[in-house]
Amino acid sequence: MNQSNLDPTFMTVHALSAAIADGSLTSVDIVECCLRRIADYDGKLHAFVEVYGDEARLAAKAADQAIRSGHRLGPLHGIPIALKDIIDMEGRVTTGGSKAWTDRVSPTTATVAQRLINAGMIVIGKTHSVEFAMGGWGTNTHMGTPWNPWDLETARTPGGSSSGSGVAVASGMAPAAIGTDTGGSVRLPASYCGLAGLKTTVERVSLHGVLPLSETLDTPGPMTRSVEDAAMIYDAIQGPDPLWPATLAHHAPNPFEHMRKGVNGLRLATISATERRGVDAPTLAAFDAAQDVLRDLGATTTEIEMPRSFVDFAGIAGRIIGAEGYRNVGHLADDPDLPLDPNVRPRIALGRDIRAHEYLDALTEKEAVKAEFAEVFMDFDALLLPSTETPAIPLDQVDEGGTPARFTRAGNCLDLCALSVPNGVSPDGLPTSLQIACRGYDEAMALRIGWAYEQATNWHNKHPAMD
Repeated sequence: MNQSNLDPTFMTVHALSAAIADGSLTSVDIVECCLRRIADYDGKLHAFVEVYGDEARLAAKAADQAIRSGHRLGPLHGIPIALKDIIDMEGRVTTGGSKAWTDRVSPTTATVAQRLINAGMIVIGKTHSVEFAMGGWGTNTHMGTPWNPWDLETARTPGGSSSGSGVAVASGMAPAAIGTDTGGSVRLPASYCGLAGLKTTVERVSLHGVLPLSETLDTPGPMTRSVEDAAMIYDAIQGPDPLWPATLAHHAPNPFEHMRKGVNGLRLATISATERRGVDAPTLAAFDAAQDVLRDLGATTTEIEMPRSFVDFAGIAGRIIGAEGYRNVGHLADDPDLPLDPNVRPRIALGRDIRAHEYLDALTEKEAVKAEFAEVFMDFDALLLPSTETPAIPLDQVDEGGTPARFTRAGNCLDLCALSVPNGVSPDGLPTSLQIACRGYDEAMALRIGWAYEQATNWHNKHPAMD
């Protein structure tokens, strides 16, 4: 075990990478720390579906040997990562968050997983998901709901659908995780768990081997403790993949090229007074303070009126998710003998009643609103908005018929990329979150703004008081 004075528990990926490089930590140190945290806390937090402890230890020893012999694969070599349990790894069970799929063995390895392994990362386990990735609160009736580690007394929303990924990183059980975002499923748990979460643009990251909800909107992305970490992992998973031909139309730009250039002179749009309604006071205060920070760094902010309300954007995305979700898993929802989550089954069933012309109308309307938004947004580099309307709420206050995705689904509807970063702590000690949305395929700009904000603040260094 670690003989240095470094505690890897809440270190960032880039700090762990530097420690491995200078010999102050080994991959074995880091993996053992993660496994110890899992053993100590996952009984309560319930982030993991399965932990690959023996395999992770072997991989860590191999990584240390390779690095000592001068065969380091790159900055991610030897660092653990957790994968949402909708990401296939050949020969392993991938449940998609469903009790009906507890014996489903993956027929392939997802490209996103393979690229992380090729970069030397160590998959430490699979994390819980809302069933079929269809839900924003993070609940799962049959497989279990992860416990948000920011409040160990009251069970609160972890955010979904990548709930276990958010809890694993926030609690120090993994330095990074992969989630997927169809209507906010990376940004919502990032918001509620105090993390950086990057929603990538459609077709930027391969979906090969990722269980589908809505192929039109599904996007894999990293959940980390810092923006730099998100950039590192994004850089590893992005790019053309012959196994997912839609990615072949897009090159893979270096996200670090402009990341440290600051925000001086950038033009940032922000939501109107109308859209601020319904957002609670701590979230608004943190949002306004974040704008002050960015203005102090030289950016300008301008309030704009969106061409449609965020509720309208969410509705368009919801119809597409409903129709495509039913196409993918409707046969399971229609089987009353299968043990489906009683909150998820009716969400899937809604797609049964969406007619073909209504689905096609939703796709057409999506393109129309993208054009409307592009005209309003043409003079700006990013749109600032809260990630969620409130910090994490108690689970017994959740309305399963509603959604926390008011401010996130617009990014999916408009084919934007977006980064959520911590921007405050509520009076109850819960994290709040700033969302930075940019044009499709401009992840580099979102990361640049997020990195500048992060360097000027300290919110990303906060973590749950668990020990």
